[in-house]
Amino acid sequence: MTVSRRGFLIGMPLFLAGCTSTVVNQQGSYAALPAEKFPLKEVPVEKIKPELRRTQVAYSTVHKPGTIVVDTPARRLYYVLDNGQAMRYGVGVGRQGLAFAGNAYVGRKAEWPTWTPTENMQRREARYKKLAGGMPGGPNNPLGARAMYLFRDGGDTHFRIHGTNQPESIGYAMSSGCIRMMNHDVIDLYSRVKVGDRVFVIQENRA
Repeated sequence: MTVSRRGFLIGMPLFLAGCTSTVVNQQGSYAALPAEKFPLKEVPVEKIKPELRRTQVAYSTVHKPGTIVVDTPARRLYYVLDNGQAMRYGVGVGRQGLAFAGNAYVGRKAEWPTWTPTENMQRREARYKKLAGGMPGGPNNPLGARAMYLFRDGGDTHFRIHGTNQPESIGYAMSSGCIRMMNHDVIDLYSRVKVGDRVFVIQENRA
């Protein structure tokens, strides 16, 4: 089954967008996580659309294992494994004009991270100015259970791959630019990702 739409990879050759995947029916668990700093309840799998569930798939790509590929039009994130496999996750992406563009790498990681609205967010919406000093991690924090910070050329892009306290936003373009995942999924991805891992974002071809 081909899930990638016609697209291009910002700053990379067009052929990199020709990734295909086939479900191999190895879906992840959404059981309760009582050992978390802020315990998470079980998410009944039937409440998650099948196409958005964490699933191991057959995946054809030129990227090496350990790479994150975000297919923005399809609202999917792939973590490349060995032997032509990948973990596929449903994600939420940025609203039109705010989506992350280009390539990056994971510059740092954090569990139950503090959230500080960017200066642009504070300028756009006055309510964010009250959080200029940062919002502590917790169940009400927009970054959710984990965050992976995207860097480019040694600097923070201010974009993140993170959990969310709004699981209903997964599969949609609703965020202020970051890549959202269900908390159970971002915990799984976080356990796999290392600082320095590459991130490639497939954007829609508007040509």
